[in-house]
Amino acid sequence: MTEDIRAAVAAERREQAELLASLTEEQWNAPSLCAGWRVKEVVAHTTLPFRSSGGRVLLEMLRSAGRFNHASDRMARKDAAALSTNDLVNVLKANIDHPWTPPGGGPVGALSHDVIHGLDITVALKLNRKVPHERLKLVLDGMTPRSVRYFGADLGGKRLEATDMDWTFGAGEPVRGPAQELLLLICGRRLPEGSPLHAPAPSPRSSS
Repeated sequence: MTEDIRAAVAAERREQAELLASLTEEQWNAPSLCAGWRVKEVVAHTTLPFRSSGGRVLLEMLRSAGRFNHASDRMARKDAAALSTNDLVNVLKANIDHPWTPPGGGPVGALSHDVIHGLDITVALKLNRKVPHERLKLVLDGMTPRSVRYFGADLGGKRLEATDMDWTFGAGEPVRGPAQELLLLICGRRLPEGSPLHAPAPSPRSSS
């Protein structure tokens, strides 16, 4: 099973590298689904484990008082400013088979990391890329209520039902859509206009 997952990770990275190599500079600088990050920051983040030592990450975590997201944001912005788009694509191509896994996440965690951030790019750019169902199923089957809390998603009272595979999550009012878009809902992403699961931005709170 582990070998199958690692093969899925390599295939996902290979396909993403080919896609990224075809993007224009305008697309690299376009917003992704990661709030505050362009496509370039997302790729700087996903390639960080291949470029940076554990010592650097530890130092950045200490600078951020242990706040992982804060440290990740700073590193992504710094690296995106320092590296060209060709640099980032070449790093990804050179690390198709890299064995990195996130702490405690194992090979499925590495696949989830690549798939989710890949969708942050392709969905935001409205590119017609579909993640193969066998990869999506591995990622979706690893989602738990703890994942929802981590990402800060509001899924209370909702039952996610994929329309293109046999997969459900949660209980309550049905929310139906393509599996990869439901994955993004679990991850707290706000889908762009045109998606059947797009939700309008919340109304500003009254200051009174």
